[in-house]
Amino acid sequence: MAVLVKAFGDKPWRDDELLECAMVVPETADTATFTFRAPSGAYFDYQPGQFVTLDLPVPGGNVQRTYTISSSPSRPLSISVTVKAQFDSVGGRWMLDHLRPGMKIKAFGPAGIFSFVRHEAPKYLFISAGSGITPMMSMTTWAWDSGEMPDIVFVHAAKSPSDLIFRQRLEGMADRVPGLQLRFSVEESDPFRTWHGYRGRLSQIMLGLMAPDYLEREVFCCGPEPFMQAVRDMLVALGFDMDHYHQESFGAPVRNEAEAPVLDDVIPDETSEAQVEFSLAGITATCSETDTVLSVAKASGLNIPSGCTFGLCGTCKVRKTSGDVHMVHNGGISDDDIEAGYILACCSHPIGKVAVEV
Repeated sequence: MAVLVKAFGDKPWRDDELLECAMVVPETADTATFTFRAPSGAYFDYQPGQFVTLDLPVPGGNVQRTYTISSSPSRPLSISVTVKAQFDSVGGRWMLDHLRPGMKIKAFGPAGIFSFVRHEAPKYLFISAGSGITPMMSMTTWAWDSGEMPDIVFVHAAKSPSDLIFRQRLEGMADRVPGLQLRFSVEESDPFRTWHGYRGRLSQIMLGLMAPDYLEREVFCCGPEPFMQAVRDMLVALGFDMDHYHQESFGAPVRNEAEAPVLDDVIPDETSEAQVEFSLAGITATCSETDTVLSVAKASGLNIPSGCTFGLCGTCKVRKTSGDVHMVHNGGISDDDIEAGYILACCSHPIGKVAVEV
């Protein structure tokens, strides 16, 4: 490797040098990978999972957009970002429509703290959605190139199988090493193509099937904030030690530890008192935040019809008229029902005082 790098330059790239687009590779219908080289021949030195900021000459004036590096520093002669066209995207849309080999752009970085090389562990769980797969691809390629693939369960969610970025490349790796286990989930199948993987929104049940030993793994998560919030809620509900959880939003990547957001998630506390008012029955019961509305109802002599008891079947749906609950369900209730004030009693934990129509 030293001889190869020497042939292309013996200094690392610095962001005072423009990047030259060398290759554009389509990944899905609305996603492409852009590979850049340094005209001077400089090599790229960064940690897998870090990002760069590109200065893009869009109509109306330059804009700066941050993209996680999807290539690996184990392949230092070029650097790649993989861009998915987002709703109302300006920079990404310009890149997909106009950025071509030979064009040069200004870039800043690399930077960021989202990398598994900072958190060595015997087992990893990568969880991503959409273009949040890019840092996972970088880290997985680094592991592959090391010649000693660690134990990685790679969970990725997409709208359909045709939207699975890097699918063939990942399957090519997983076919050859036992350490990489792929777990894809999609919301819908492609027409006229069978799909044998997971289908539906990622849930506690699905996560338990994908990685039964999730409690033993170092978790890295990247994707839209609602997706990452759902993952955090799942892990907390499953008793995961969140000190071993790390995330990176492709909307707001973190440059250093000081910029890392405080994850102020609601975590039910068994020492905190709560109350559930069953308004139709005229009963108010005191309980703990770790109790469920269903268990409090049963302890109060009330019957809420229930089936699965883990948020899947929807049988225990009741209307909440006031207060807050922490609900982590497994697909048994729709977003419209939640918007209308309904909860699933079996997986809803009262936070403070809550009133339900029971």
